Amino acid sequence: MASNFDFPTLSIVDMGSSDFAEKYNEDELPAYTPMPWSLKEIRAAIPAHLFVRDTTRGLMYLARDLLLAAAAWSLATYIDPFFEQAHITELLTTFGAECGHGAFSDHKIVNDVIGFITHSFLWTPYFSWKISHHRHHSNHASMERDEVYVPKTRSDLGLQKEGHPDLDYDEILGDTPIYTLFMLIRQQVLAFPAYLLFNVSGQKTYPKWTNHFDPNSILFTKAQRNAVIMSNIGIAFMVWGVSYSSAIWGASEVIKYYAIPWLEVSHWFIMITYLHHTDPVMPHYRGKEWNFQRGAAATVDRPILGWQGRFFLHDVAHFHVIHHFFPKMPFYHGPEATGHLKAFIGDYYVSSEEPAFVALWNNYKKCQFVEDEGAFNFEST
Repeated sequence: MASNFDFPTLSIVDMGSSDFAEKYNEDELPAYTPMPWSLKEIRAAIPAHLFVRDTTRGLMYLARDLLLAAAAWSLATYIDPFFEQAHITELLTTFGAECGHGAFSDHKIVNDVIGFITHSFLWTPYFSWKISHHRHHSNHASMERDEVYVPKTRSDLGLQKEGHPDLDYDEILGDTPIYTLFMLIRQQVLAFPAYLLFNVSGQKTYPKWTNHFDPNSILFTKAQRNAVIMSNIGIAFMVWGVSYSSAIWGASEVIKYYAIPWLEVSHWFIMITYLHHTDPVMPHYRGKEWNFQRGAAATVDRPILGWQGRFFLHDVAHFHVIHHFFPKMPFYHGPEATGHLKAFIGDYYVSSEEPAFVALWNNYKKCQFVEDEGAFNFEST
């Protein structure tokens, strides 16, 4: 882990250790000091040219990636199945996200047309997601206002307070490795659709049945309802498109060329975003201790997929921290801007070289809940 500053109230339990109670002492943990700078000060440390969006350059990247996707689909007729197709298809998610943030182009119509097409193709309601995702960025790591990856609390899991004689972490959280693996695979396949459909991992204060498809959902204002309806029309078109394609070419061909790559895209998208936002060293804030820049720094850069991640995913995994600070910055400026950000905020910049699947397994086991109270909280097991 690249950051070496200290964190309090971090209570990671080794589920295989019987002497946890003897080793753990919260009083011995050092004090955590949140980031002191304003967003204006941080932005001033980044050269101005890195905030410039180049529509032509963005369109060239998009054209390149569409050609790669077409080539992958062609190769899939000879290689069965062709899993690299998913990495290339994931590129469309990257462009949809760029457009949703307004980072692809200075022109809103360009962003929305490209974003709507690419996201609808991957079963994501573009405008609905754009609205909630904007609030996620605006409130990241706030326990009260963040939109996604909001951790459960101790009381959510029915756990007694630390030190209670009946508290037995191993009894409540000590699942077998097979069951843990099953639950992890379930997350990797279903987490994003579950978030869109049922607000899974979303804000706990929202009503039951909150979702991204209801124009009257608490997620949206009255002025945004038509945008939600337009998003639903895009998904409805995909339902027709998949049904029509199945009738013409057969369900097996649609599964091979579209469904399997889509499942892989969903896996990579969930894995990357989960590891960006979930780690025992990342704080979650309450009340006045939260501000935008502190929330933005509560993310982790990870070199997922190595050179493939940099080429096929346009560095979205490698340079996510800068994206949270400045979401309208184009992805192609991320590497250089990250260098300047890291130099300015120092140890508050966090990255990890831990292999992605090892980190996924470890963090899934360790990051179970945060405490019910406190200005700074860290996910624990």
